[in-house]
Amino acid sequence: MPETTPDTASPDAAAPDTAVSDVSAQGVTVPGAPGSAAPGTTGTAAPDTTARPGPAAPPAAPAGGRLRLGTGPGRLFVLLYGVFTVGAASRAAAEILMKFDEAPLAYVLSAAAACVYAVILFSLVRGGERARRIGQICCGLELTGVLAVGTWTLVDPSAFPDATVWSDYGMGYLFLPLVMPVAALFWLRAARRA
Repeated sequence: MPETTPDTASPDAAAPDTAVSDVSAQGVTVPGAPGSAAPGTTGTAAPDTTARPGPAAPPAAPAGGRLRLGTGPGRLFVLLYGVFTVGAASRAAAEILMKFDEAPLAYVLSAAAACVYAVILFSLVRGGERARRIGQICCGLELTGVLAVGTWTLVDPSAFPDATVWSDYGMGYLFLPLVMPVAALFWLRAARRA
């Protein structure tokens, strides 16, 4: 009887691993093959339980479970208060540097408005319960300022030779200085309940 070597092996003497994988690829279950039903049971191969990458998990809450104020409708407030902060601050800086003696009260009030806007913007971006409360206080100050200065400019226009952000209830800014604090107060109140 001739001795067989691996290169002269007959096709019938294939390695068991190859036979199992070929048969498994054809959809036939082979007893004892990986993923096949247990001996004595009927059925198909067991489901594959290996971990596969799935959709990314939603971002985790910030450290300490901080209340997110700049999400959802808060994004609009971040945008508006960002624009108003830059606009009021640059206007106040230019007016104070170039023509402060013409209308000092108006220019100082514009600078105060810019500071209030900046604090509200910071509290919206920062988030958290403390920032929410600070934002509410500043929105209340903003609303009070708009109502007081708006009324003052109508009652005694000579006190304001030049307009402020809050003059005439923010008419020069499409009344946004009057509407924004009211809407932001509602948003900050709703964010507390969420």
